[in-house]
Amino acid sequence: METVEAYLTRKKQELDLLNDSLSDPLTIRFPKSVAEVIEQKFHLAAALKAEHALQDWGQTETAWTHAGRPRRGPFEFKYDYQRADLQVKGPSFYALENKSGSETVYTASGMAAISGLLMATAPVFSEADIITMPNSYGETTELIDGHTKHLRRIELGGSFAEIAKLRGSRPRILVLDSCTTASAFEETLKCTQPRLDLILFDTTCFSSGSGRILRALSWAHSAATPIILLRSHTKLDSLGVEYGRLGSAVFPCSRAGGAKQQLLEVLLTEMGNAVRLFGGAALPAHFPPYVGSPAYRSLTNKRVAAMLVNSRWMTRYFSAKLAGLAAECHFTHGLYVTLAPARTLDEIQARDVVAELCADLRRRGLPLRHAGSFGFDFGAAEWSKDRIRDCYVVRIAAADLPTSLWYEIVGAVGAWWKAREPRVRMRPQNVGTATEVTLGTVT
Repeated sequence: METVEAYLTRKKQELDLLNDSLSDPLTIRFPKSVAEVIEQKFHLAAALKAEHALQDWGQTETAWTHAGRPRRGPFEFKYDYQRADLQVKGPSFYALENKSGSETVYTASGMAAISGLLMATAPVFSEADIITMPNSYGETTELIDGHTKHLRRIELGGSFAEIAKLRGSRPRILVLDSCTTASAFEETLKCTQPRLDLILFDTTCFSSGSGRILRALSWAHSAATPIILLRSHTKLDSLGVEYGRLGSAVFPCSRAGGAKQQLLEVLLTEMGNAVRLFGGAALPAHFPPYVGSPAYRSLTNKRVAAMLVNSRWMTRYFSAKLAGLAAECHFTHGLYVTLAPARTLDEIQARDVVAELCADLRRRGLPLRHAGSFGFDFGAAEWSKDRIRDCYVVRIAAADLPTSLWYEIVGAVGAWWKAREPRVRMRPQNVGTATEVTLGTVT
């Protein structure tokens, strides 16, 4: 259990790391409250961005000055017109060993990385089955259904074993998603013969040093299946300030070599083309200059550990106090839970519930905000669609906050939710078997 004093000391270290990245550091006071932590941290992030703009004024989108390779902290860039050929040299965001030989494509966001890679599969697979897990990231499935006509999406109903029952000779691509349920993720990694041609692993919700990433890589290598790591860096990789929109796709070397390594090399080339043609190249200004140092790695690990501790307590509390109203409490990343209203809500009504909840807690001085992301120094609430239960739910993301304050926030959310909702059991889960999805229509 982290005390307020220990929390503020740790936050001062984060502030110092940000401040040390400035050429002309600011005077940083020791924070006396959570509000001061958040204010100073976002102030420093703004100062870093402003300094970059002022010092590197000649480094425009077209690199017209040709004044050498621009830098951003430990990152070095090379590009010509509009960053279409952007090359990045610098530390990996992943805290993983034995990454020699891997190639990374940086993009303007996590969705730019996913969309660029999916578009890159078109010249490689004239048609293929793409398998998504229960409650995979909503925008990923929306993208597949609406814009990848060469891919037939099959959503697993609840068991990875369903893949063995699929018929046909089409290549199979698995989207392994870090925001799926813990049971589905664990069952997937237990499959010794997955019968897959490619794995796209969205690691966004895992810490960059998570053991689950290592396990997934090991699983793919054991099955001799090529794997590509996709990630949005605007969530867990920026010390909670969302420094800038940034995504990536990492292409590890395939241990199998031969045709499977060749597949990765072709996809790497085609993704570069897709990023160039769709205008999805990364912005050098969005690379946090404090990444890569031992202090950054240590503080990031401590932040994620604190969020996981807070989230586990929230899971236990909601499971006990909101029985029948807690929708999903066991996501594999362990960073948020979802609550389901007893009555069916549409999207607008779900948005209104989130706004009302956050406004009520804010009036009580509790740091819970309506935010569509997570990993902040404040709690974040958002609406989302639960496709397993076929209903809109409210997502509560754990924050990096002192334990006692987080207990107070969770207790307030639980009391607010229980007072608002009638004592009715949530309707049963609609968990079925694998479903083929074509052009956004379930058939």
